[in-house]
Amino acid sequence: MVTIEKLGIILSPTNNEFENNGVLNPGIYQEGNTVHILYRAVQNGNISTIGYAKTDGPFNIVERRNYPLINRDFDYESRGVEDARIVKIEDTYYITYTAYDGSNAMGALATSKDLVTFEKHGIITPKINYQNYERYALCNGYKLNPKYHHYYRLHKEMGLINDDLRLLRDKDVVLFPRKIKGKFVMLHRIWPGIQIVFFEHWSELTDLFWKKYIENLADYIVLDPKGIFEVNYIGAGGPPIETADGWLLIYHSAQETTTGCIYHAKAALLQLDKPEVEISRLDIPLFSPTKQWEIEGEVNDVVFPTGHALFGEDLYIYYGAADKHTAVVKMKINELLNELKIKS
Repeated sequence: MVTIEKLGIILSPTNNEFENNGVLNPGIYQEGNTVHILYRAVQNGNISTIGYAKTDGPFNIVERRNYPLINRDFDYESRGVEDARIVKIEDTYYITYTAYDGSNAMGALATSKDLVTFEKHGIITPKINYQNYERYALCNGYKLNPKYHHYYRLHKEMGLINDDLRLLRDKDVVLFPRKIKGKFVMLHRIWPGIQIVFFEHWSELTDLFWKKYIENLADYIVLDPKGIFEVNYIGAGGPPIETADGWLLIYHSAQETTTGCIYHAKAALLQLDKPEVEISRLDIPLFSPTKQWEIEGEVNDVVFPTGHALFGEDLYIYYGAADKHTAVVKMKINELLNELKIKS
């Protein structure tokens, strides 16, 4: 049994133009008693940048900037720099985020040494259209969940399949917080599951790399939707948490219902030395939309976990609530691990 304590909203929209519509889906990095919050700031018109706040302790906000930390600088992110996740490996902060240009939503990378200045490295996920994606994906035979062909079929029905400018949607890009066997390890989401990538250098992520990867996509799926709470799709939340029992992954799931989609927070455990291997996952959500600020907002019925902080045995999960606010829940990490070990 995992006891979940919902501590409520810690960040909401302000009158500042860059964040007057939503403050959500925060990337979290903890340094001792300080929690850095890189949140998605949405202004009217659904245009996003990354805002910044800082805490003393898990939720006592002591600093919040009145301007974006990371802005929209390039055509590939002209409509949005969204849903950052952050890790620090050696002396470098790696910020992965969704770059949105009005049509395409793809994974991008920025790095920093100080969380003050940032260097952008562009799109890091496959830059291919849906026609080529389908051609490569068919090499997997019948190994893939049929939903992996959903967007191709949808674009075909809409008469857009020959549009070379409509590219494969790849979101929820999350790095593990350390290298494994000398390699970066990254989770990402080609709808509807969560896949994994290993690489030594960012320069390896070429068009040819991704072509071969998608031709063998079934071999890189870590988690696919399973059960009624994941019937639509799933996506990685914050960076995996290293524990003696394995990598603890908090992720979101989308449940399709007769009244619309409900987003839940879920949990899974992956092998430490082979994180592509699932040890277990919870059958039921870790937490779901139950409070008014989670049920009613820009998008109703959404809890969207994207980061965490650990104070002793208390695990704090930070999440977007109804695409409007940033909120936090608290639980005992050992209770959660025990539940996952029971499932293994």
